[in-house]
Amino acid sequence: VQLVESGGGLVRPGGSLRLSCEAPGFTLDYYAIAWFRQAPGKEREGVSCISNNDGSQYYLDSAKGRFTISRDNAENTVYLQMNSLKPEDTAIYYCATDLSTYCSPRIDEYDHWGQGTQVTVSS
Repeated sequence: VQLVESGGGLVRPGGSLRLSCEAPGFTLDYYAIAWFRQAPGKEREGVSCISNNDGSQYYLDSAKGRFTISRDNAENTVYLQMNSLKPEDTAIYYCATDLSTYCSPRIDEYDHWGQGTQVTVSS
């Protein structure tokens, strides 16, 4: 499974970005898809996840109220809309799946990853 992220970039504090996760030749809507991020010198952390079994969504506490995960099955894409961005959101953002229908809290269960997209929040 090849996952491809896009949509990163440089944005000022308070700005917005929408990240996309696509999988050419693979149907994403069967599975839970998660977004992770890794800042320089820090461990990779889970940001958000959307399940397939009941559509449940999960968010990192610091992302609640600012980020929204969604999926467009017709486009075979999962999005992460990020609003009110802060400098501490600066990181490489990855989408991932463990090919299950629910969101696992364990990062080591995710065995399919994209290459990442850089998000930089700076004035």
